[in-house]
Amino acid sequence: MKIETMEAKTELSEMNPSKIVSKAEWLVARKDLLTREKELTRLRDELSRHRRELPWVKIDKEYVFDGPDGRETLADLFDGHSQLMVYHFMFGPGWEEGCKSCSYLADHFDGANWHLPHRDVSFVVISRAPLAEIQSYQRRMGWRFKWLSSHRNDFNFDYHVSFTKEDEKKGKVYYNYAMQDFISDELPGLSVFYKDESGDVFHTYSAYARGLDILVGTYNFLDLVPKGRDENPDSTMDWVRRHDEY
Repeated sequence: MKIETMEAKTELSEMNPSKIVSKAEWLVARKDLLTREKELTRLRDELSRHRRELPWVKIDKEYVFDGPDGRETLADLFDGHSQLMVYHFMFGPGWEEGCKSCSYLADHFDGANWHLPHRDVSFVVISRAPLAEIQSYQRRMGWRFKWLSSHRNDFNFDYHVSFTKEDEKKGKVYYNYAMQDFISDELPGLSVFYKDESGDVFHTYSAYARGLDILVGTYNFLDLVPKGRDENPDSTMDWVRRHDEY
């Protein structure tokens, strides 16, 4: 028992460099952190306000997608709402399965999608793989959200989440608003659109890379525990598995 206790203390010391204190001392430290948490909340609210104030770009190009309800345009995907969120899921033609990191994010979509329509928001997922390949993987994962294929149009390329063989040869791609080294012919992202009463569609926002963290509820849980995300800083999602592979 003494050996186990020493090992437990060693593990605690390595995991948490903070000293062990009295409840009163802990409360002082906790209130100090609470001040910082409130500051972050106010900053996040301000950032969200600035995001809503971004200018819009009118979409003049027509995109037609293959989906579970047949062929649909971008305007059709609003499904009676004025706001549309599109998650760009990394799943290219001929891939045996979708990206595991995108799958990690996608595990959070159905829960949110119970509520989004009640705030005038339609949510869909779009990938470049053909519809049959998408539907096979979706059945395996057990997801309910609407997932469409952009295999026959330029949507993924226009929103800088899919890249051509020429891009690969050049070794550079435009992603997350900058030229970056080529990593893959598919990368993740999120785009938001608005449709006005006349039926015109506008692009209002897109986010990529770490900008997608806000979609990952699991990370928000992990940020509250002593070990945090506990990830490899050089490959942050290398621990992630598709939920049927853990």
